[in-house]
This record gives sequence, C-alpha cells and structure tokens, in this order.
Amino acid sequence: MRILGIDPGSRLTGFAVIETHGDHLRACGYGVIRTGSGELPQRLGAIFDGVERVVAEMAPEALAIESVFMARNAQSALKLGQARGAAICAATRTGLAVYEYAPRAVKLAVVGSGRAEKGQIQHMMQQILQIEESLQTDAADALAVAVCHAHTQHTRGYASRQLAALALR
Repeated sequence: MRILGIDPGSRLTGFAVIETHGDHLRACGYGVIRTGSGELPQRLGAIFDGVERVVAEMAPEALAIESVFMARNAQSALKLGQARGAAICAATRTGLAVYEYAPRAVKLAVVGSGRAEKGQIQHMMQQILQIEESLQTDAADALAVAVCHAHTQHTRGYASRQLAALALR
C-alpha cells in the first residue's frame, strides 16, 4: 500500500509517500510544497496544486494528515485549518481515503513519546526508513504521519485477524 503523509502549513506543506509491504516500510518520495509569500488564497491554491501533482505522480492509495492542534494564536489555527482543507480537497478529488492523526499520536507512534522534538522525529524517520540524507523538518513530519498511519493500519489488521481467529474457535 502507498500512503501519502501531509504535514500542512500555509507557507510550507510537507509531503511524503511511503510504501508498505507487511512490516517493511520504504520511502518513495518526500519534500516540501513552498507556497511563497503571496496572499492566503494563492498559497492555498499552491497547496492544492502541489498535492494534486504528488498524487498524480506517486499514486498513493490513502492520505494521512495531521489534525489541527490548539494554537495560542487563533489566526494561525485558522490558516492551518485552511491549508489542511486545501490538501484534503486535492486528495479526495482523486478518491483517496483520508485519515487524520493528532500531532501527539504521530510523535508517540514514531518516537515513543507524544512530546518528541523535531530533531527526534527527523532522526527516527532516517532510522525507520533507512534514509541517509538529512531531512527538512516538514518532510520528516510528513514521513512521520505516513508511518503513523502504516503502523495504525497494521495494528488494526492484526487485531481484526486475532478476533476472527477467536470467533472460529
């Protein structure tokens, strides 16, 4: 399965596509959609176009995206929500299923602590996905969201198989 992970932002939106084969994960591509410093509507259009381009080029089967967290600044939270909306609309337009994860859940899934720092996430993504080059924080965060979804789906599948086995007894 191919999973598109998105770390939304109104100026920098991280994206990553990983592929899962059982327990094995592989990074297919990752980077950052840079929206520039224009007005918000143009930046949202750039996010939409960028996500649409990634979906067309990388053919993911699902979108995993960070949910909005409580920000101190209401204006920042609104812009983040709009950036998420642009990414989600671009992905659902092509039929991708959307899965949302709280930032703490992502950190817990990939580092083991819901309070992990950016550097820890970068390091763990390099280790888990065997990436040698340094990762930009937004791309590392997008990889982490995709890995979180892969782990979650794997665990759900395992639990479903165990319940089915118990029902057959």
